[in-house]
Amino acid sequence: MKKEITVTVNGEAITHTVPLRLLLVDFIRDECGLTGTHVGCTYEGRCGACTVQVDGRALKSCMKLAVQADGKEVTTVEGLAREDRLHNLQKAFSRYHALQCGYCTGGILMNAVDFLNENINPSEDEVRRALVGNLCRCTGYSHIVEAILAASAMRHGLKPVPPPAETEPAP
Repeated sequence: MKKEITVTVNGEAITHTVPLRLLLVDFIRDECGLTGTHVGCTYEGRCGACTVQVDGRALKSCMKLAVQADGKEVTTVEGLAREDRLHNLQKAFSRYHALQCGYCTGGILMNAVDFLNENINPSEDEVRRALVGNLCRCTGYSHIVEAILAASAMRHGLKPVPPPAETEPAP
């Protein structure tokens, strides 16, 4: 069986007739052509690479059916940048070297945006707890945590701790 759905993806209303069992991650990748949302754990909801925002809340799109997003707003990592300007978190990830292979980055960014919307001035421990559902096999998380803390500081007009490459050398 199939159903026609309309989902607003990154500000654009998209209407498709989809199988009832089609996962949201597959709708985003295959029907919308947005490949920044990844499937990393073969649809088990363990890695967080498929994290998107639905109506402003982060969720793992491999655990949601596309028909459940009918009438909702979905934001993917491609939708973070506005008018060719990177989101503050994207800037911080670049500046703080918070990515390597990039496979997990989209999901981590989408989770971090939601987290920072709820946590105005998070501690390092709070950031680390927020990342529990996002697996990264390359970075060791330190730079990711630094980038999220820096983005939070910048958002509130505070000066973030400089990235390691910008710190002054020891005498």
